[in-house]
Order: sequence, then C-alpha cells, then structure tokens
Amino acid sequence: MMADKKIISVVGATGAQGGGLARAILADKNSSFRVRAITRDVKSDKAKALATLGAEVVAANIDDVESVKRAFAGAHGAYCVTFFWAHMSPERELAEARAMAQAAKQTGVQHVIWSTLEDTRKWVPLSDNRMPTLMGKYKVPHFDAKGEANAFFTEAGVPTTFLLTSFYWENLIYFGMGPKKDPTGRLALTLPMADKKLPTMASEDIGKCAYGIFKTGTEHIGKTVGIAGEHLTGAQMASALSTALGKAVTYNAVTPEAFRGFGFPGAEDLGNMFQFNRDFEQAFCAPRDPAIARALNPSLQTFDAWLAQNKARIPLD
Repeated sequence: MMADKKIISVVGATGAQGGGLARAILADKNSSFRVRAITRDVKSDKAKALATLGAEVVAANIDDVESVKRAFAGAHGAYCVTFFWAHMSPERELAEARAMAQAAKQTGVQHVIWSTLEDTRKWVPLSDNRMPTLMGKYKVPHFDAKGEANAFFTEAGVPTTFLLTSFYWENLIYFGMGPKKDPTGRLALTLPMADKKLPTMASEDIGKCAYGIFKTGTEHIGKTVGIAGEHLTGAQMASALSTALGKAVTYNAVTPEAFRGFGFPGAEDLGNMFQFNRDFEQAFCAPRDPAIARALNPSLQTFDAWLAQNKARIPLD
C-alpha cells in the first residue's frame, strides 16, 4: 500500500540529480519509499511526467523556508540540492541550504542527503595567488558555498549524509563543454587538466546512488560519501569520444589562465575548479571511489556505455 511507504521529499525533482532519484524510486515497484517531487512549477512538462509515473508533485521555493517546511512535512527523508548556475550567487546558495537544513530540522526529517562539494579554500586559502579570488571571498564559488553549507546541517543536528558528486558527462551536451571544431575543422576537447584525472559520471547515476544510500537506512548518516562513474584524463575522454563519434577528437590541454579567459559566464569559476581538480588530484579523486558508487548503484555506467546511448546528443558545431 502507498500509505505504508515512507515519503522521500526530492528537491529539484525536475533537474538532473533530483530527477534521477525520483525516477529511480518510481521505477522500483518494490520500493519501501514513495516520491514527493518538489518543484517551483508543478505545471512543467517534467513535473507532469513525474506525476504520471506516480510521484506526488508539490510546489515549493527553496528560497522560502516556510514553503520548504510544507514540502518536507511528514517526510521520512529529503534530498537537498541547489542549482548554482540558475543565479550564480554563492550567498543565495548558502541561504537556500540554510532554509533546507532548518526545514528538515523543524519537520523531523530522519535522513537528509545533502548534495555537496568541497570548500576549496581549505586547500587554497584566499591569500594563495595560484588562482584568483572570485567575488571577494571564494576560490571556486560553486564548490565553496556548498562545502561551507555543510555546517548548517551539522549544527542543526539534522541526520545527514554528505554526498560528494562529480563532473557530469551531460556537461558535454548542455554546458557547451563538448568537442569543438578548431580553425582547421578538427574536433578538440578543451580542458585545463594537464594529464590529471577528473572524477566523472552520468548525472542519472547520482540519483541512483542517492537511492542506494536511502535504502541502506542509517548506515551513511553523519558520513561523507563520494561517487564517480570513472576517473578519466582529458586524453582518455577524447579517445573515448573519438571511438564513439567515429571522428578524431584531440585533447586540447589549455592552462587554467587561458580557460578563465574564455569569457563565457562562469568561465573563471570553472577554470578555478579544474585547476583545483588538477593541483589536488589525489585529494579530489580519493573520496570519489567508483567501487562505492557501484555498490550503491549496480547499474553504474561507464563513459563508453554512456556515450553509446548519448553520442548523438553531443553538439559538434
């Protein structure tokens, strides 16, 4: 019976991470959970699709703690995530995380998964000129605010699993980070990673791993769990793309300085992110063990498998 199933409130249920979790629960007919999909717009096509699959769809705005409390009321678990790129404001991201932590505390949620990242200032203090300080007080704004926000959940006493995510392969489709033609017409993948490995994964697998964490009950509460599909160098990604696309893709290893200068919105933030990943490869890769992700999500995809399904969606202009 549906009434016996524990509610998981999923923030960002129409986005990449929350959508993956919602679909993972809805696809499991024997699940002990049911989905409360939280979205700003319950009339969107993605929200309607989740409702058709059996989700309870509710409107909430994570900038408003009262609306989050209503969306968390009666829930056993909550998946908490922010989307920095919608507004590119670390301060707003901090406020959203605080609102979710407060709402979880006040409604008695028994297990929160907070989708987080490292506060890179622990490795690269603001006084370190290896990379520029951005917005006055961050090195990698879209990482640092999430890492700083971990304390909101801890200090509120919310039972939390801290989920360290990885670079999405979907960035090759949607974020303009796929192979581009150089002046001679050849395809090149441009990353400022030198020969270092980057933890990467299919965004859908993040939600599936989160479902695996909820299924293990209290085992991961109070712990940090890092996930990745594969750790890949730029050269390895270019090689896999070449095979999948049937066209040669070279790896264009630019400097972080060059990447920061590309001028698109977020270029400085991403240039610093890749430099952090490059300069602290071991610290970044070690917590994100693909074996842990596979234990939580046995259907974890490899890059080759993901490319076989998605190569036609990668724009090559």
